[in-house]
Amino acid sequence: MRTEELRHLRQSIDLARKARDGGNHPFGAVLVDGSGRVLLEGVNTVVTERDCTGHAESNLMREATRRYAPEQLAGSTLYASTEPCAMCAGAIFWGGVRRVVFAFSSEELGQLNRPSEPILRLSCREVFARGSAPTEVVGPVELPEARAVHEGFWT
Repeated sequence: MRTEELRHLRQSIDLARKARDGGNHPFGAVLVDGSGRVLLEGVNTVVTERDCTGHAESNLMREATRRYAPEQLAGSTLYASTEPCAMCAGAIFWGGVRRVVFAFSSEELGQLNRPSEPILRLSCREVFARGSAPTEVVGPVELPEARAVHEGFWT
């Protein structure tokens, strides 16, 4: 993993921390173009917007498809603090982003969740594998701060 990519992942984790500090679930995402320029940031807004689809990646992809051409999105990478859920993986796929890098795995997240919290046990790799166009997935990338942002939140 290149230093630049680790910087983008850490940026997504910082966004997750901001989401948590703002009363939302601790998830963040960053969209970076092929030259390494940050295009957009996304944070979770499920609680504050009272929108179950307000995940960081979905929020980011809604804005990305409004702003950028499909060709630019196809050459971009989405960095996520935590593995995108099935809904977000669908948004990433339909939005045309063909590379995803994440830090904390959904499997590990599931181990932290309280028993009453609903969990959809479907990895983003499984979702992307069913797509008609390939999507590269890199992760989980071991960063202690990716786990730390969730600690104590789900209990």
